[in-house]
Amino acid sequence: MLVFPTAPSPTSMQLMTPGSSSSSRSAQQHSRLSTASIGITHSGFVNVRLEEEKPIFNKQRIDFTPPERINHLAVIDLAKPDQPNQTELGRKDDSKVHRLFLDPTGSHLLICLSTSECLYLNRNTQKVRSLSRWRGHLVESVGWNKLLGSETNTGPILVGTSQGIIFEAEISATEGSLFNTNPDQYFRQVHSLEEDGKPAPVCCLEVERGLENKYFIIATTRKRLFQFVGKLAEGSEQQGFSSIFSQNHDLLPSFQEFPANMGYSEITFYTPKLRTSPKAFAWMMGNGVLYGQLDYVRPDSLLSDVQFHFLLLLHDRVKAICTLNGEVVHEDVFPDKFGTLKKMIKDPVGGLVWIYTERAVFRYHIQREARDVWQMYMSMSKFDLAKEYCRDRPECMDMVLAEEAEHCFRNKRYLESAKCYAMTQNYFEEIALKFIEAKQEEALKEFLLKKLSNLKAGERTQITLLVTWLAELYLNRLGQLESDGNAAVAQETRDEFRQFLGNSRHKECLYNNRSTIYDLLASHGNVDDMVYFSVVMQDYERVISHYCQHDDYGAALDVLSKHCDQKLFYKFSPVLMQHIPKQVVDAWIQMGKRLDPKKLIPALMNYSQMGSTQQISETIRYMEFCVYELTVTEEAIHNYLLSLYAKYKPDSLLWYLEQAGVHVSDIHYDLKYALRLCAENGYLRACVLVYRIMELYEEAVDLALQVDVDLAKSCADLPEDDEELRKKLWLKIARHVVQEEKDVKKAMNCLSSCNLLKIEDILPFFPDFVTIDHFKEAICSSLEEYNQHIEELKQEMEEATESAKRIREDIQEMRNKYGVVDSQEKCAACDFPLLNRPFYLFLCGHMFHYDCLFQEVTPHLTAFKQSRLEELQRKLAATTLSSKSRQRPAPKDEEDASSLGKGSAGTSREQIKSDMDDIIASECVYCGELMIKSIDKPFIDPQKFEEEKSSWL
Repeated sequence: MLVFPTAPSPTSMQLMTPGSSSSSRSAQQHSRLSTASIGITHSGFVNVRLEEEKPIFNKQRIDFTPPERINHLAVIDLAKPDQPNQTELGRKDDSKVHRLFLDPTGSHLLICLSTSECLYLNRNTQKVRSLSRWRGHLVESVGWNKLLGSETNTGPILVGTSQGIIFEAEISATEGSLFNTNPDQYFRQVHSLEEDGKPAPVCCLEVERGLENKYFIIATTRKRLFQFVGKLAEGSEQQGFSSIFSQNHDLLPSFQEFPANMGYSEITFYTPKLRTSPKAFAWMMGNGVLYGQLDYVRPDSLLSDVQFHFLLLLHDRVKAICTLNGEVVHEDVFPDKFGTLKKMIKDPVGGLVWIYTERAVFRYHIQREARDVWQMYMSMSKFDLAKEYCRDRPECMDMVLAEEAEHCFRNKRYLESAKCYAMTQNYFEEIALKFIEAKQEEALKEFLLKKLSNLKAGERTQITLLVTWLAELYLNRLGQLESDGNAAVAQETRDEFRQFLGNSRHKECLYNNRSTIYDLLASHGNVDDMVYFSVVMQDYERVISHYCQHDDYGAALDVLSKHCDQKLFYKFSPVLMQHIPKQVVDAWIQMGKRLDPKKLIPALMNYSQMGSTQQISETIRYMEFCVYELTVTEEAIHNYLLSLYAKYKPDSLLWYLEQAGVHVSDIHYDLKYALRLCAENGYLRACVLVYRIMELYEEAVDLALQVDVDLAKSCADLPEDDEELRKKLWLKIARHVVQEEKDVKKAMNCLSSCNLLKIEDILPFFPDFVTIDHFKEAICSSLEEYNQHIEELKQEMEEATESAKRIREDIQEMRNKYGVVDSQEKCAACDFPLLNRPFYLFLCGHMFHYDCLFQEVTPHLTAFKQSRLEELQRKLAATTLSSKSRQRPAPKDEEDASSLGKGSAGTSREQIKSDMDDIIASECVYCGELMIKSIDKPFIDPQKFEEEKSSWL
């Protein structure tokens, strides 16, 4: 069966007769082409094989000796060929097997006898069943249904007979009903074939399904090949193929005929895999072998597995003929002892070829049939096909590419030659010199580009060489095109060159060798491409320098603003500020905190001193932005803004000082610098303000009196905690008012403004001729204040006397106060009986041993009191020793002398103990102020924490 989905006839057909080969040669002579005959030299691949390659066709005899002569053979995927099963046909007459037909799955076997009877055998049973409906027809061919066939049912199939009749039938292996036990479901005629007006045997049948539910039926007679094409309705495949023949009933069937007739013909289809459409066919008839390709998409497609050889079976030998060149590539002669060769069969599943004689069975292994096809295609200059068949063999691919490159070079197709050369392993220098000698720079450039794309990242030296060379070639080409005035081609080449410069694959190489590329660009005077290359390399400094040198300051600033490089801003801002100050300041403001204003001050100071009004105003605008928007606290920035205000914008100076703050901690400028700056420029109010911030109130008042008395008054009230200074400042103001302004009323107002001044304080400032009338009210007011003050003092004295009286009464009461201590009372600190040792009793009821209280109080005492307590302890110990020494017997005169000082020593000891009591027993340690102050202290001393922590582990 053969399927033609796109054309009514096979494509790429050739006719080959068995005698077309000039002679029979060995497989080694014709299966390969030597490299010497190809003319390829200097290949980079070395083909080393450890063992000889096996031949394509390898024959093996099967270990099978039949009891009788072999009549027919059918093969399908023999897993165990050495374990045959024998089945009896159950015939005792002289009937012989005429033909065997095995479906592609190996499930159904048809045994056609010479008595026009047909038997059926299923793989799952050993019982042979007769097909009664087939009786009377000598079957010559069967077209199996690959789509609907299963293990138990064949589906609709076609059957060809010796009388040229084509039947449609279906066989089922399952048992039928009680009245229908035959496996054949139906058997009906659908068509008949003729040759020269007479019935002709149907030698072969093939059924295939194509696209869009289209079916193709191929039938052959002894010298004709018929084709039937038709569509079946979706879902009607089970109804059979009769509708296809009925569609072609009114038309003569398409066929091809050859005049020679050898009594029969045979067609074979090449199918790569089971249940797939065939790719090629070969039809043997009287004239020879007709073979061709079957392509379902486009004609002459050889991109899939293709049949490259014919195996021709003669009576005593097998010949393998190459379909590409018609040469005999293999010939195998069989000894006479096996008998005449009967038939050759191909296993559709395993791909093995089987041949049998009357006495033996042979099997052919076909290994890598397409191994040498690339050489044949290469010798025919069909390089694309040659490359298809050596994709997995790099040494062969290299030879094909080298030959293709040489072929293109000889035919002056230099660009194609360069592309092929770049993919070979031939010597780089030879190929490059070849294009240079031919003066083909474009081909050389293409070769270098292709070679560059094939290099690995680690081959840095080669990449550097190629990149530099290509840059030189591009620049030479651009220069030549521009000199020729070919603008369109020059622009296209420039775009290609820039694409090459911006290629990310060799960006690292370009960056590492950018100085070389710059030198090349400069030597050719190619400024535009130099700028482009600088941008690609992110060498913005060079780009900006170029724009500045050509007075294109706007473009330079655009590059700066786009890439936001702070270092470049610091470097080029002085130049740009000189020419486009407003745009530069706008860019600075846009950069915000990414720029350090201190690093811009040198340029600003330079042009603020000798620049135009616009430059100065823009400088002030940026400084104000830094101070008020960015809240910069750098002293240099504030000092510089102060200097700008003092020199160019004095109206803003005082406002800046006032809003900057009045406390030194809030000030970010240098006060001394600001004072000197304001003094040099005569800004007295600003100086007064600075003096006030510096807390130099006398200087502030002295300077304020030169400006305004009210300003001086505001300064005089500032030292609130120092009344003496305030009074002194107000006296300065009063002296100024009296002596300088000679205004008595203002002097009196000073008295009312400051409560520290009295009339007697300012009287010395007045001249002698001033009458008392001017001071009458002030003197009376002063006297009234004195009287009131005297009365207040009397009242305070009376209150103090009363308080002293009460204190004396309390002291007397405390002397008579006592407390009762029970014998079972315990110390509040150690919980031991209290009366065992000296103790203290507090009004709150807490009682402590002396030593316990000493230990509790000491850690809470200040360093001064602790040192004082230690000193008292030493003194107490010293007095104790002296008292013990006095208790020893002494002479009478000494006793009289010592008794004189006994009273003073006892007094000193009591005083020491009293001082110690004042320190440690002034208040209860649990109820007094010490406990309140210790509320924020940790329970464990931090220095002893680790020790305490380890004791718990």
